[in-house]
Amino acid sequence: MTNGRVMLTGLSAFPLTPITDDGVDEEAFAALVGRLAAARVDSITALGSTGSYPYLDREERAHVARLAVEHAGNTPVLVGIGALRTRGVLELAEDAQAVGASGVLLAPVSYQALTADEVFGLYEDVAAELSVPLVVYDNPGTTHFTFTDELYARVAELPNVASIKIPGVPADPGDAERRVSRLRALLPAVTIGVSGDPLAATGLNAGCDAWYSVLAGTVPEPALAITRAARGGAAASAAAESERLRPLWELFARHGSLRVVSAIAEHLGLVGHPNLPRPLRGLPDADRAAVAAVVDRLELR
Repeated sequence: MTNGRVMLTGLSAFPLTPITDDGVDEEAFAALVGRLAAARVDSITALGSTGSYPYLDREERAHVARLAVEHAGNTPVLVGIGALRTRGVLELAEDAQAVGASGVLLAPVSYQALTADEVFGLYEDVAAELSVPLVVYDNPGTTHFTFTDELYARVAELPNVASIKIPGVPADPGDAERRVSRLRALLPAVTIGVSGDPLAATGLNAGCDAWYSVLAGTVPEPALAITRAARGGAAASAAAESERLRPLWELFARHGSLRVVSAIAEHLGLVGHPNLPRPLRGLPDADRAAVAAVVDRLELR
């Protein structure tokens, strides 16, 4: 197993990038990153979807990447580099590497719908220029592109590709185990990371190597508890902790995870209000109050 693959296991926390009318809230972002490092997450992924990367320009993204590396201590930092044009992706990859990122995360961002060959070409072009590991970021809910298993396999053969973040697993544990086993057979050289927080325990119990987590970027402790239990063979404990968080998962399903974690971070005093880039406005007052009630009931801190 390469160093890149070792790094891309366990819990990767995706923090918000708090945005004010004046730009990135540097103090709040640095504190979020420091909080994650202190919690001892396995990696921190700045400028993922939870970090609102498409709304920031190149200079802002380079600055956020630098802040993340500076405040993460010894915790590896991955940086999202998705952009509409390959040229832009390559520039962002250069910036991320220049500030000391341990790896990069790339989703096939598009306005015109991409073909499978175009997506493969994107990863081929970018992987050839990298000196750090790359995570393939499969997020069809935002990119509107769906990978096939065959495309996973093609991309996984490229140099520097070290992990593939799948968008979820079947809810049934047996079906999830069969799904992960199939992917493992197809993708022996990369780690498999689950996303979609409500199904993370199921994915980890089924054999996924990593959890790319929205929740962990704001409230790392319960996500760490799930990850450590699952990877330590305590599947029932991981499932029970995830079930305890069901009221939170229901909020994710109702409002989307970004707006919910924005409200959680606000309620905990980690960020101000507003904290999302316009035109995003966060949740209405009544829904923010409902999120706060769930946070308090679950004793999230």
